Parts: sequence; C-alpha cells; structure tokens
Amino acid sequence: MSPYTATRRTLLTGALAAATGVLLGGAPARAASARVLGTRDWMGGIAGATALRDLTIPGTHDSGARHGGPWAECQDTTVAQQLDSGIRFLDVRCRITGDAFAIHHGAAYQNMMFGDVLAACRDFLAAHPSETVLMRVKQEYSQESDAAFRQVFDRYLDAKGWRPLFRLDPALPDLGGARGKVVLLADNGGLPGVRYADPEVFDIQDDYMAEPFAKYPKTEAQFRKAVRQPGKLFMNYVSTSALMPPRWNADRLNPRVHAFLDGPEAADWTGLGIVPLDYPATRPGLVESLIRHNPAG
Repeated sequence: MSPYTATRRTLLTGALAAATGVLLGGAPARAASARVLGTRDWMGGIAGATALRDLTIPGTHDSGARHGGPWAECQDTTVAQQLDSGIRFLDVRCRITGDAFAIHHGAAYQNMMFGDVLAACRDFLAAHPSETVLMRVKQEYSQESDAAFRQVFDRYLDAKGWRPLFRLDPALPDLGGARGKVVLLADNGGLPGVRYADPEVFDIQDDYMAEPFAKYPKTEAQFRKAVRQPGKLFMNYVSTSALMPPRWNADRLNPRVHAFLDGPEAADWTGLGIVPLDYPATRPGLVESLIRHNPAG
C-alpha cells in the first residue's frame, strides 16, 4: 500500500503502535496486513491535495525553550524529539547576534542557534519525505529593523545553504506541495513566506495571559469554531504563562484538552488547525490524539 493512500484506521493503528513501542522501550509494533504509519510519518496517510488548513497539526509553543528556569522553559524535549513525536509546527524565536540568530525565550538564551533548528528539520524531512514542518519565525529579545532581520535570514538561505529546505511562497501550499519542506510562517515584516497572523489566512487564539481556568474555554471554543466555520488556518494555542510557570499551566490544561479530543463531541472532527502546546510529551497520547483528528487519505 502506498504511504499516501493509507486508511485512517491504519493511521490510528500506526500512531498507537509507535507510542506503545516507545513507552515499552522497544520497537514499534507493525501491522501484518498494511503499512503502519506512526508519529514520524503520519502525514503520509493523507492525500497530497489536502489543504493545510484542513489538517489538525500538533505543534509546540516556544519550541526551543528548554533552559532559563521555570518561567522561561516551555518544553522538555529537543526539536528532533518533537518532530519524531508527531509535532509539525515549530514556534522559533530568534535574536540577532552578529550575522546569526540565537534562539531565545525573552532574555533566556536556549543554548541553540537557528542553524541547529534547521539541521534537525533537514535530517527529519530527509528521513521522512512525506512530512512537512510549518515554522513560525519571529524576532525575540532584540530590536533590530525588519531589514536587518531579513539580511541575517538571507545569509542562512544563501551563504549557509539552507534555501533548498524552505518553501518561501506567500500562499499556503497544499500538503503535496509542502512535503519535504519547511513552510515559513513569517512573523516579521522583513521575511518572505506566508504572513503569520494575516487575517485573510489565519484565525488565531493565543491568549497567553489567561489563567488556566479561563484559558481552557477559549481553547475549546476555538476547536468548535474551526469545525463550524472552516476556511482559514486556525491556530489554537493551549499554552499560557499566567499566574504560574508554563509547566504548571500545561499540567492543568493538557489533560483537559486531551479528554475533550477523545470525548464524544469531538470524536469525528477533523481540520482543527495548528495546536501549539507546552510540554506535550508529559501527557502520553495527546499528540497521537490530535493526529487522529485528520482526514482519511
């Protein structure tokens, strides 16, 4: 069976088998009668003509933020581990330093450069060409002009050889046109690519100052809106930094989101958009649950 024509049942089986293999410390189980798709190649089960806005895409908020103390840290896995786990949206925050980008969350340097993020994406996509990565890139903890930010970005594209990795078109491609590439979501006026937060393209819920009990209803409402009013690329940030550090808030929010996704109301929903999370790996099965909310191939 071609990876692009796998059934939704096969996709579900593969994701669960992969998760089970990881949890048990062994190799993922394989189905006897069909090619199994797991968290590393789940997009291979979806038709290439599918619009990106019709997908449900697990993501991470502040994807590189693993250092700097409890208020700065949003993740406990590397970018490579996130991609392996099924994450397909990365939120990348870049501080200009000389002719390069350092990854930051606020003042906290994340012991990583932009090239490290790109290398993780390149290696993953080379091994899993059915996949794509949507990457939001924004300036963080520096006040340089958009032109200066673009100049450094262009050095990555050309002087450092990263241009072939990117899809830099201003319009969102379908999944087939995005496979094997990083689709740039430009959260900076100087960058090429799809204009992040363009209201003609995106519908974004990102109330990062709502405490968890107020944040959760906003998240659930955005899921319903994505299903009932489709047509844009919905983004539904589960993350918040209100009152408590991100990890504490994630421990309250992620289980509720997981329960809703697996509950009867949302059982058959697809096209929920991009769902950026803090600490998704601390809630086993959450990413797999999001993956199951995708159209059949």
